[in-house]
Amino acid sequence: MIQLTRINHVSLVLNSDLIEHIEATPDTVISMTTGQKFMVRESAGEIIEKVIAFRRAICEGIAPCPLVTTQRPTAASAGPPGLLEHSRS
Repeated sequence: MIQLTRINHVSLVLNSDLIEHIEATPDTVISMTTGQKFMVRESAGEIIEKVIAFRRAICEGIAPCPLVTTQRPTAASAGPPGLLEHSRS
């Protein structure tokens, strides 16, 4: 969710996952996937920065998945002895 300001200075909190596209005509118009449109005081660039900051804040709270590793298994960590030999035959 990002906080924006409507043209009439009223605050608006928007679900940024539902933004379809943003137009600068010269006012900034946000079109949502639901069909709604909002005119806001922020520029397209400011909205993009707010969306990035929001998503970054969410990602910072997510722990890495313990099942995903960046290291390749070695023969010592691949399991019981002889397992590699059987799988190659």
